[in-house]
Amino acid sequence: MNGNYLESIIKQFEYYKLLGERTFSQLSDEQLMWEYTKDCNSIATIVKHLWGNMLSRWTNFLTEDGEKAWRNRDAEFDNNITSRAELITQWNEGWECLFQALKPLTDHDLGKEIFIRNQGHTVAEAINRQLAHYAYHIGQIVYIGKMSRKDGWKTLSIAKGHSKQFNTQKFAKEKHRQHFTDEFLKGKE
Repeated sequence: MNGNYLESIIKQFEYYKLLGERTFSQLSDEQLMWEYTKDCNSIATIVKHLWGNMLSRWTNFLTEDGEKAWRNRDAEFDNNITSRAELITQWNEGWECLFQALKPLTDHDLGKEIFIRNQGHTVAEAINRQLAHYAYHIGQIVYIGKMSRKDGWKTLSIAKGHSKQFNTQKFAKEKHRQHFTDEFLKGKE
């Protein structure tokens, strides 16, 4: 692996963080707490779960098992977040823990072995595992946001029926090297 992996993976996490935030910004406090049915999670519940997972996985990332003894995963699904401010605080706390663990890593660290629930992973495998997990839940957040906003939803990707127009704009430019999230992170996509 080369240094591009860590740079790329950080951009990927930033992209998913921003997808969540662009969803939150379209919703009322009530919509953030809304559950489709009593057996479904609200956005607030998913945020609480992500927060618990991030704190557990990324605290002392290289030196301790990623499933901390102090984590109560089941309680993460008993949502007690009651306001946007609480939701944003937990959201930011989880992401801050993640980025503080990732940013100092070097290529040399990627092959080291760490453990999650006593199961060995290389650092790269553990990072990929978490990226997939977070993308899964942030996809849920976006979908719940879209359902609760209905016709008032502002798409976070290429709007339905606009692929041809989007591709025409992309192919009108010269070929260049750019991470696919760069434009999104700058707010241009």
